[in-house]
Amino acid sequence: MPQDDKQDQDQKKSQATKNTGIGVGMGIAIGAAIGAATDNLGLWIALGIAIGAAYAPVVNSRNSSNKKK
Repeated sequence: MPQDDKQDQDQKKSQATKNTGIGVGMGIAIGAAIGAATDNLGLWIALGIAIGAAYAPVVNSRNSSNKKK
């Protein structure tokens, strides 16, 4: 059983890393689009990265709370 727990933990870490990458990528894309439209690219890319990085913990907490139900 300890090996099953380790595999489960590895899978959770892998999913968290995947969600972080997706969030940051989406944040950069959206930030670049808004930045280009408002002619303030630096500000909006930085905000997009910050918001995108916050995406992963939100999604992970929602997924874990849905699995408990």
